[in-house]
Amino acid sequence: MDAQILAERAESEPSGDQFRKNASKLDKSVGPSGARRRRYRTIWISDIHLGTRGCNCELLLDFLDHVDSETLYLVGDIIDGWRLKKRFYWPERHNAIVRRMMKRAKHGTRVVYIPGNHDEMFRQFAGMNFGGVEIRKKAIHTTADGRRLLVLHGDEFDAIMLAHRWLAFVGDWAYEALMRLNLVVNWARRRLGLPYWSLSKVAKHKVKNAVEFISRFEETVAHEAQRLKVDGVVCGHIHTADQRQFGDITYYNDGDWVEGCTALVEHQCGRMEILHWADEIAARQTRKAARSPAKPLQAAA
Repeated sequence: MDAQILAERAESEPSGDQFRKNASKLDKSVGPSGARRRRYRTIWISDIHLGTRGCNCELLLDFLDHVDSETLYLVGDIIDGWRLKKRFYWPERHNAIVRRMMKRAKHGTRVVYIPGNHDEMFRQFAGMNFGGVEIRKKAIHTTADGRRLLVLHGDEFDAIMLAHRWLAFVGDWAYEALMRLNLVVNWARRRLGLPYWSLSKVAKHKVKNAVEFISRFEETVAHEAQRLKVDGVVCGHIHTADQRQFGDITYYNDGDWVEGCTALVEHQCGRMEILHWADEIAARQTRKAARSPAKPLQAAA
């Protein structure tokens, strides 16, 4: 009888993961994983591509559930209008991402949305405010240590976008095919208990032309920041998170949530950092495994 009572009690009690999720609802300083939420002065994210299967919504939801900020910049290509025109795809998880962003604006976070080329249909609303979300073509952000940063998506400095728009659409089709392969690869890796790995990110850094394009893009954007007499620039567009120095100009790219799953953050002191969220989750799981007591070996019958 005692064994039966204990079994019933175990079934009625929440699991460790469920307990942490319930705790996070009561204590807003704790995320669903049980880890404490991080507080930053500013967060920049871009190239989410909601409306496509390539959007890594699970990692982004985990990120949004574990960080807070005074200001959130959405630096373009948040919604993929190009893809939605061809085929509608919008799962509930994409609604969940939008709800979390709108909830931040409602609760006092300054949310600034700077549309990119894939969500260019929203550029016509620049200067307006919807539900607490400011829509801008570009912005100037002043860091805690007094530096002025130009914030824009960056497609206006993409030579292919400017000169051969049709080629950009062809490239978008090829990129989607690569992302579909990326999904298959990571499905297999999950089955094997392996962490997230970006096939397209590795391919991009192996192809000489892609490396040269990225380098030219970074130099061009930095030159624009110099022309405007600011101290640095934050952009997205090329799905490559980076921080580089071009003379007196500091170039930042916040990456994407399709390949790299990265964000750029500003600490309260003004220090900037690129977060690679797949690595953050892997480190969290390692710490959790280290804290868990080893299960005793059962004696053979």
